[in-house]
Amino acid sequence: MSSLQEGLWRKHDSSSRKSDLTLDDITIVDQSLLKRAVGAMAIGNAMEWFDFGVYSYIAVTLGKVFFPSSSPAAQLLATFGTFAAAFLVRPIGGMVFGPLGDRIGRKRVLAMTMIMMAVGTFCIGIIPSYESIGVMAPVLLLVARLVQGFSTGGEYGGAATFIAEFSPDKKRGFMSSFLEFGTLVGYVLGAGVVAVLTAVMSERELLSWGWRIPFMIAGPLGLIGLYIRMKLEETPAFQREAEKAEAVSHETTKEQFRETLIQQWKPLLQCVGLVLIFNVTDYMALSYLPSYLSATLKFNETHGLFIVLVVMVLMMPLTLFAGRLSDTIGRKPVMLAGCIGLLVLSIPALSLIRMGTVPSIFAGMMILGALLSTFTGVMPSSLPALFPTKIRYGALAIGFNVSVSLFGGTTPLVTAWLVDKTGNLMMPAYYLMGASLIGIVSVLALHETAKKPLKGSPPAVASKSEAHAILRGHREAAEMDDTFPEGTVRA
Repeated sequence: MSSLQEGLWRKHDSSSRKSDLTLDDITIVDQSLLKRAVGAMAIGNAMEWFDFGVYSYIAVTLGKVFFPSSSPAAQLLATFGTFAAAFLVRPIGGMVFGPLGDRIGRKRVLAMTMIMMAVGTFCIGIIPSYESIGVMAPVLLLVARLVQGFSTGGEYGGAATFIAEFSPDKKRGFMSSFLEFGTLVGYVLGAGVVAVLTAVMSERELLSWGWRIPFMIAGPLGLIGLYIRMKLEETPAFQREAEKAEAVSHETTKEQFRETLIQQWKPLLQCVGLVLIFNVTDYMALSYLPSYLSATLKFNETHGLFIVLVVMVLMMPLTLFAGRLSDTIGRKPVMLAGCIGLLVLSIPALSLIRMGTVPSIFAGMMILGALLSTFTGVMPSSLPALFPTKIRYGALAIGFNVSVSLFGGTTPLVTAWLVDKTGNLMMPAYYLMGASLIGIVSVLALHETAKKPLKGSPPAVASKSEAHAILRGHREAAEMDDTFPEGTVRA
């Protein structure tokens, strides 16, 4: 076929698709199913991240229980080392659960990840201390953390994919922001439980048995989350893809993995860059800085946890606002504002935190929390839009977890090490500024996806009237193409 013939064929094919679009080709989202899907993912995510977040907020105590040492800094480094180890297996979890979710469905895989996270967290709560069984205590802690990390490898990509595929195109940013709203709820519950325990218990009681309580809550929470998720229906996009191409279900994980790496390398790199700035900011503000306050600045641990708790509560409406704003002005402007804000305000924010007073610490943490909200509100809708339906779960799970493992989960460990080795207490700010530069490049390279259908999926709308409006627009576009052939100069 000559290049001219190929160009004419492509034009004719595009025109045909526009004019042949029917009401059956458009997904009209059932609003009750949408609310159930969003609620189930948000609640499930809250329970997952309650489990994961508790470890961060009680890190100082865990260091004393599992890594006895005369140096608080060494204890914190060892505890965060175990924290970071869980992130090393997250890409493996993503490589297993992601392609599996593209083959057998999102719902089933998300139920599996919920069970594994609950079991892993509950097991941490029953591990004997170092004083009881010696070196086997940190070994068992590491094993439980690896189970957590493996399950989390399939969680975020699946939950983000699930909500994105259920949402109307014009509301995807707002609806997807509830995923991170759920994450914040989980973090708040985790921080709240730990804060209450540290406030009402003596240090001896906390070290003896009190630290186990938040981990043992994971069992009942996991059962609740599992029940909620099993009641869901599969996403419309996945059902369409399964009906359209039955061969997809026969593809092996190896074939899907190869297709993801070869055909989707560019969006994968974009995903890694976006997740880097998102997670470095997240784990710096919500995981490392609470321990930084107590272990490095010697600030009261209970007061520090309550400050972080208030900041996260205030981040909840900010996250939803950022998601809704991205539906109006686009995903890129909101994320770019967050990246530039971090570049400019990281040093002032950490300077306020280092002043050591409650108002200054709150002000500095709130600056970082507000900037983080631009990512928590927009990333859940931006990342799934990078990939086609056929491999969306797998590609997102792989790209997301590779980035988190290399840059996000290691943030507390690397930052604690840098502060310990250099003695420079401004290292967290410099780390955030470096990440923000990568974020700016990644956002600028991104194609805007607000109000547009997901790749490989038809338009998704909230009502029949909106569907008919799309049909009229496609017919008018097709008629315009017929009236003004390619190459014609329009007045």
